[in-house]
Amino acid sequence: MKVDVLLGLQWGDEGKGKVVDVLTPHYDVITRFQGGPNAGHTLEFNNIKHVLHTIPSGIFRDDKINIIGNGVVIDPSVFKKEIESLLELGFDLKKTLYISKKAHLILPTHRLLDAASEAAKGDARIGSTLKGIGPAYRDKIGREGLRIGDILNNFEEKYRIRVKQHTDLLTNYYHFDYERILNDCEKVWFEGIETIRQFQLIDTEAFINKQLEAGKSVIAEGAQGTMLDIDFGSYPFVTSSNTITAGACTGLGIAPNKIGKVLGIFKAYCTRVGSGPFPTELHDSTGQKIREIGNEFGSTTGRPRRCGWLDLVALKYAIMIDGVTELIMMKSDVLDNFDSIKVCTKYKIDGKLTDDFPYELDENVEPVYETLPGWNKPLTGVTSEGSFPVELSNYIKFIESKLNVPITIISVGPDRSQTIER
Repeated sequence: MKVDVLLGLQWGDEGKGKVVDVLTPHYDVITRFQGGPNAGHTLEFNNIKHVLHTIPSGIFRDDKINIIGNGVVIDPSVFKKEIESLLELGFDLKKTLYISKKAHLILPTHRLLDAASEAAKGDARIGSTLKGIGPAYRDKIGREGLRIGDILNNFEEKYRIRVKQHTDLLTNYYHFDYERILNDCEKVWFEGIETIRQFQLIDTEAFINKQLEAGKSVIAEGAQGTMLDIDFGSYPFVTSSNTITAGACTGLGIAPNKIGKVLGIFKAYCTRVGSGPFPTELHDSTGQKIREIGNEFGSTTGRPRRCGWLDLVALKYAIMIDGVTELIMMKSDVLDNFDSIKVCTKYKIDGKLTDDFPYELDENVEPVYETLPGWNKPLTGVTSEGSFPVELSNYIKFIESKLNVPITIISVGPDRSQTIER
């Protein structure tokens, strides 16, 4: 058996949670391999909206194993809130959720360092979610982080040593007033640690590989999107982890030859949260219309998302980096009320046309569009491909012809039932 990987191909918020929830019946094990509570995976069913930040999106299906891998960074206070909200809905995960001992912890001081760092950057800030993600990964790479396994042995002493290093930095470098905030945060944070202790803390890399040897099917769920990858995204306006397919290997402990299908998710248009370049961004009434119809506000931060037309140059680049074998197009219904729809097929850089993604996206990158007719019909009631408006079918064929990868799933609404397999 191999591990199928499902990830976002744009700047995040593509709808990964919904697709994992829809595909979960086909898998025995659902995993998260990177990122942390900066992720917001939204699922809707039975007229209830659920937003997950750390926990894999397979937890709403019975008898499935869900794993938080070593590549994830965990904030115990956020984890505790997630668990409590799920318990209120009748989901007790103690038997089905496994947590890697090697996953790193986000400390309260990581969040303070995140806020202090962003404030110090001024107009050059990157638009962090202020969840402490960057500082937590920085400690991990600097070999100074605390891991889930540390809570099992002499944890208080380890914690105090690391917090002292952080508070010295906050005081002497950032001149940041932290004491009141830290005192307020620590109580709920340590309550979160006690919540984590109640779960199965294991060496998930060995567990996953044994599941594969036993013939179990596994899917790896990514967070954020390829264009936010720390190495291959629009640096420095990126996240702090590897969001690409290769991140599943390091974030779960699986070999490259264990990767199976790679399912790449994209919206029928583009969005981005926070700062950073966005070639197809629309600063006009059309962009506002997309935002309002698509309810484009961050599920983690609540920030309005920047909206624009589909960018095939960036999408083709993401497909190459990730080795995508199948595409999934989300939120097609958001474009229901447009007479025409634009698609960026090339960039113009210094007067020259190219469909290669450049080293850096800057003001010299100008999107070149092709215009297609819109379908101007509601899609939310469509239940099969045979009922697609011809303009939607042509839109899909156009994208496939440019990317040379089949689109196998089309989403026509937020509910799990509004998902059409081709």
